Amino acid sequence: MIEPTAEPTAEPTAEPSGEEAAESRAEQVAEPQVDPVAEPTDEPSAAPSVDSAAASKAQRPGKSRPAGRGGPRRGTRVAKSGAPLFDGVDHRVESAIEVHSLTKRFGGVTAVDDVRLTIPSGSFAGFVGPNGAGKTTTLAMITGMLRPDLGTVSLYGVDVWRNPTVAKRNLGVLPDRLRLFDRLTGVEFLHHAGALRGLDHDTIVNRTADLAIAFGIEHSLDRFVSDYSAGMVKKVAIAAAMIHSPRVLVLDEPFESVDPVSAAVIIEILQRYVAAGGTVILSSHSMDLIERVCDSVTIIVEGRILANGPMADVIGSETLESRFVELAGGTDAVEGMEWLQSFSD
Repeated sequence: MIEPTAEPTAEPTAEPSGEEAAESRAEQVAEPQVDPVAEPTDEPSAAPSVDSAAASKAQRPGKSRPAGRGGPRRGTRVAKSGAPLFDGVDHRVESAIEVHSLTKRFGGVTAVDDVRLTIPSGSFAGFVGPNGAGKTTTLAMITGMLRPDLGTVSLYGVDVWRNPTVAKRNLGVLPDRLRLFDRLTGVEFLHHAGALRGLDHDTIVNRTADLAIAFGIEHSLDRFVSDYSAGMVKKVAIAAAMIHSPRVLVLDEPFESVDPVSAAVIIEILQRYVAAGGTVILSSHSMDLIERVCDSVTIIVEGRILANGPMADVIGSETLESRFVELAGGTDAVEGMEWLQSFSD
């Protein structure tokens, strides 16, 4: 029997017996731990199917996967749609991308030489250069696909290489050399891209339908990507880069093999995206396209930035094509070719 204290404040509780204590411990061990931030659901999420005639949003049967997997990390507030409300970057930063002293060498060849570049937030930036100028290499380092030898890249103040998870969450990338999972159907490929970005099933289905209609591929989503034409492969890859609505899109030659009608639709989508505050870096060999849609441009030649800034400041009274040829030295390359004007017959 337990002796009460001089001034008892509460009735003492008796110690549980050994059998009762064991049962209590067993219950504590068996009780599941629930994540207070983003509680997973029991409903599986399967790859969606979009009707070829009307881009319907019915679910495609197949291997299921718990909807709670692949989502944002613990500590991230989640909306009902599954998209993170806080993505780890400071959107008040005026520059979307800051590049400092970026350098890359392949053996004895310096492909990118001390590149310094600033891309303002909410801008449509063109990135041009001749073949072998280091354009694709620079974009690969900016997007975290190729590690630089020297220099840093930050996206809204987040170092792309020191904190790649946060940085890449805010990036959508269309690389120059496409390597897709071409044994998936179009709808499966887009579902895979959305799931990797932490989107829930319903959001992926809705956005897949919207993108399919916008890009004119709604009738081909049930076909394997390996059966697509070159232009359709490009369009489904652009859709995959955009499905999670990133803050920055880096598109390397997005309109190659794309028909003019689809290209016009994609440009309109990108312009609306920039008007809403997104940032686009567009690489293309079409000088007319870059001059027409971009508000700033960067010209890179032999791994060095030769011109960078607002379009009007870079080209002055010239066209972008003439300014580009002037900086790239194209007019000097044809000198000494007089022999071509006399024919062998």
